[in-house]
Amino acid sequence: MINFLYHYFDESTGPFRNLSDLEPEQAEQVLDEIRVQKIGFASKRSKDYLTIRRSLELKARELFILKGGKPIRGFPHYMTVGECPWLLGWFERGKELNIPISEFDPYTISFTYGDLFPTMRYQDGKKYRGQVYTLNEIYQIINEFGLPQVWNRDGKNGPERYIEVQVWDDKPLTAR
Repeated sequence: MINFLYHYFDESTGPFRNLSDLEPEQAEQVLDEIRVQKIGFASKRSKDYLTIRRSLELKARELFILKGGKPIRGFPHYMTVGECPWLLGWFERGKELNIPISEFDPYTISFTYGDLFPTMRYQDGKKYRGQVYTLNEIYQIINEFGLPQVWNRDGKNGPERYIEVQVWDDKPLTAR
């Protein structure tokens, strides 16, 4: 049973700040500034990161809609199923926020088994590659494979380190 969804962010910027909400040129400027200042994990992202990210987000949105999802946002905010304290290290002043899953409309949250990037890009034959799941479906996947942060805490067993939640509605996030 999933009780809470978790979000990790830098205290200096606050939660649910999203490069995809910016115009592409502005997002590139922000990411370039992060790279120059060498701020956290984001400073190590490749030059084509934003192009790839937007493409994967659009693909995830389309797959979710095909499964009956009703996304409101054009691009998602990100959370995790369960705690992943090591994600605090991605930020200079990492903070964690959790929200009860009951506050979300199931038709506005999708899931990938692992981060969206490796889930959609790795070609290793695992059944959850290239897949976006609904809330009901992710329970089945968790029953079959467990939580990645339990069996792959240090990342030595592959790129799956958590179950990512794509949040397609701002409503449950606005009171944070």
